[in-house]
Amino acid sequence: MTPAPTPGLSEHIKHGKQLMDKAVEAVKREFSTVRTGKATTALLDLVRVEAYGNEMPLTQVASVAAPEPKLLTVQPWDKTLLKAVEKGILASDLGLTPSNDGNIIRIPVPALTEERRKELVKVVHKFAEEGRVAIRHARTDTMNKIKKTEHVSSDDQKHSEKDVQKLHDEHLKAVDAAVKAKEAEIMEV
Repeated sequence: MTPAPTPGLSEHIKHGKQLMDKAVEAVKREFSTVRTGKATTALLDLVRVEAYGNEMPLTQVASVAAPEPKLLTVQPWDKTLLKAVEKGILASDLGLTPSNDGNIIRIPVPALTEERRKELVKVVHKFAEEGRVAIRHARTDTMNKIKKTEHVSSDDQKHSEKDVQKLHDEHLKAVDAAVKAKEAEIMEV
């Protein structure tokens, strides 16, 4: 059994773990905005709308629903924003074509072509790599703090570094698992 790390070291490890957890969460959040063959309200999370003189997230000016597997609906709370919402959806690089009936905006989610699926997988890998880099930075940062901690035996330091490395490896595995799951979801026809 490894001895409990000194208070300073355990704080550093805890902080490093929090940073790594945040990186994994950010990757998963980014993945939810990547389009698959199914309609999901998270698709429109990053859409910005010009409203009341400001650029706002779509979710702050309208309610988004997925009444069918291949359809999204957007209901602006203020009908004067219909055109702005439609423009915001078209301006996003989601490749979606909204249709406005003067009351509600319907967005059919077309089936993905093989080529588009491969592009989306590349996007997923890019997000994953950003997450891995953030995890590595958290590890490096934590390792540096551990090395700078004073009044600590070299054994405690080594144990703490091993713990941080273990956390790092676990978080990278979590990102890889999320990538596999999202890739399977995208490639599913």
